[in-house]
Amino acid sequence: MPRLERVCVYAGSSPGARPRYREAAEELARVLVERGIGVVYGGGRVGLMGVLADAALAAGGEVVGVIPRSLVAKEVGHAGLTELRVVDSMHERKASMAALASAFVALPGGIGTLEELVEVYTWTQLGLHDKPCALLDAGGYYRHLVAFLDHAVAERFLRQEHRDLLVVADRPADLIERLERFEPPRLEKWIDRGSA
Repeated sequence: MPRLERVCVYAGSSPGARPRYREAAEELARVLVERGIGVVYGGGRVGLMGVLADAALAAGGEVVGVIPRSLVAKEVGHAGLTELRVVDSMHERKASMAALASAFVALPGGIGTLEELVEVYTWTQLGLHDKPCALLDAGGYYRHLVAFLDHAVAERFLRQEHRDLLVVADRPADLIERLERFEPPRLEKWIDRGSA
């Protein structure tokens, strides 16, 4: 896999209930900057999105935000970024973030964070790109999602190899090391192609 140039980080527009989530966002930002990896994210200055951006900027990193016009006021577009791209729609936002990134990481967040990660994870599964996807499981936030994916494997809705495409770690340094070593498998999406 080529070197990670930029990592797209999906994160909540709220800070969450526990300090661990903020700490994880700050630590992830520092690890990325220390490794010379840029940050791509949703462009807001509130919640974990803002924590991530501020920590990366404070460490001297490149931070590119992508935000739709309709959310500039709601998510309070971050004016101090390396670059803030204002786009016309959520679809354009997601496509732009995906094009700019070499890998994808989800910090804790709500349904928007989950939806964004699941979309690019599906693209990896389908072979539409070979960029790695990951969950930063800060404080066990994603343990139930990981259990669901394991359940989907047991119930034969997901191949184990496709489950393994989603990197899960609770420490940012471990997570980035695993993303840097990521090799996508070459196999079909379908478990039982002939069965209806």
